[in-house]
Amino acid sequence: MSRGAFIAGTDTGIGKSVVSATLLAALNAGGRRAVGMKPVASGCRPTPYGLRNEDAELLIAHSAAAPDYAQANPIALPEAIAPHLAAAHIGVEIRLEPILAAFAALSTTSDFVVVEGVGGWMVPLSTALMQADLVRALKLPVLLVVGLRLGCLNHAQLAARAIAADGCKLAGWIGNRIDPHMHCADENLATLRDRLPAPCLGVLPFAASPDPHALAPHLRATAATLVTA
Repeated sequence: MSRGAFIAGTDTGIGKSVVSATLLAALNAGGRRAVGMKPVASGCRPTPYGLRNEDAELLIAHSAAAPDYAQANPIALPEAIAPHLAAAHIGVEIRLEPILAAFAALSTTSDFVVVEGVGGWMVPLSTALMQADLVRALKLPVLLVVGLRLGCLNHAQLAARAIAADGCKLAGWIGNRIDPHMHCADENLATLRDRLPAPCLGVLPFAASPDPHALAPHLRATAATLVTA
């Protein structure tokens, strides 16, 4: 089975998908056959081929070989709300089995699977299932995306504590400069490096229209670290 990493975030809207796609681009540029996966996605739009999510499509576009959509995003939900609510509104319950089967299928044709989570770490997947249950079932290390904006110190430290409390391994974190006007950005980065219990594996610069291929050099060392860990 291929290796992989689970991409978690300090919150929703902090660039997990851009970081995940950039990491895919860096891994593939380094000679690894890497594919992306978005196990659970809310806010999917109807198409002639079924529900589709733009984050999942971004990961597919930057994968070594375009995986089947149903494997890249096995749980596609129409409403752009918390996944357990979006699932309940259409009368389904999110379960681990189809996600694990999709991950296994992707693993047979790749060296590395980048698995992007949904929302922040503590977002429920069902009444009985948390995101940590999925990470433990996949047996993947966690990379935490820290959206660099006001409040990131609190959000990042709380997320790191929750990841550890849930028995998951925080392998490192990646800063994402989502606020170009953030005051004391470098000082905040220094504080994060000092206080988070895992290494900083890269920082993406602000980009109004981020291009994962152009950003990939910023995560080249991150990719090398992951494949040799």
